[in-house]
Amino acid sequence: MLIYHNPAHRMHAGRQEMFRGRLVPCHEAPERLDHVLAELRRRSVGELCTPVVADMDLVRRVHTPRYVEFLTHAWGEWVAQDPANAEVDVLPSVWPVRGFRHDVAPTNFAARLGLFSFDSGTPITSGTWEAAITGAACAIDAARAVSSTGGPRAAMALTRPPGHHAGTDHFGGYCFLNNAALAAETLRDAGAQRVAVLDVDYHHGNGTQSIFYARSDVLTVSIHGDPTTEYPFFLGYADERGQDAGEGFNVNMPLTCGTDFEGWSQALGQALDTVRRYRADALVIALGVDTFEGDPISRFRLRSADYLQVGQALALGGLPTVFVLEGGYAVAELGTNVANVLEGFCG
Repeated sequence: MLIYHNPAHRMHAGRQEMFRGRLVPCHEAPERLDHVLAELRRRSVGELCTPVVADMDLVRRVHTPRYVEFLTHAWGEWVAQDPANAEVDVLPSVWPVRGFRHDVAPTNFAARLGLFSFDSGTPITSGTWEAAITGAACAIDAARAVSSTGGPRAAMALTRPPGHHAGTDHFGGYCFLNNAALAAETLRDAGAQRVAVLDVDYHHGNGTQSIFYARSDVLTVSIHGDPTTEYPFFLGYADERGQDAGEGFNVNMPLTCGTDFEGWSQALGQALDTVRRYRADALVIALGVDTFEGDPISRFRLRSADYLQVGQALALGGLPTVFVLEGGYAVAELGTNVANVLEGFCG
């Protein structure tokens, strides 16, 4: 397995996020990836490599050009307003909700920040764009590797910030560019007729769902916490099945908080059956391990040893597979849990 790790990930280091009504230190911190890298090196799981420059044409196909343009220059605009802003992360404070226009991008920076975001828990910092676009390059290169003649069966985009909450034109949930969607689109470009994206993060991948919701060439399947109580709240329900050409090609499997490995693994089996029935040519795994029992912002009860079985189950389909790192905020255990998935898959 090739593992494309993001050498720029530490450039995105938020200071504060709004979490449950108050400002707290960011849960999505650089140490997350450091723990994973250390554990992969310790166990010699996979071959570590770095990405080349991201394919911006592909990025602008998955995300709208005006959104990409905003992200590219957001920090520079913020500091240009007042040099003192360099000491403060950017968090939105106003949003165009129901009845407001979304087609016009105001010249006011705070207004455009709200236009392109959906929560106040995802700070933009001086290095956010560099970290996010290098992560996109990891996902694209991982997908190209498994698509190449003689390439590996599996590759991973080991990156942060994560991506599955980012939609075509909005960020949130710690996510700016949707790495799983970029990987899926790359696989399609490389000749895969049908690509399945299986999201096993605790939180529903609302961005990935929305990107492919009207398409039949990419199946999206997600196992996640019930959105009646769990973030992102406003997508992820079982009755969301796709629309137009995508009708029937989006499958959501919400589970109640407190679900243990037995209940969760039954859902995984059903999800993999769905992928098999779809006759996918390639698979993208949005790998969140915030399903872990010790995660501070999630409420499933998987244990570290369970992730070995998760990896084994994901390998049974025999498909070319791209893993993309998503959530997991029990930082000390994150390396063990991710490495267990990959070791189970490769074992």
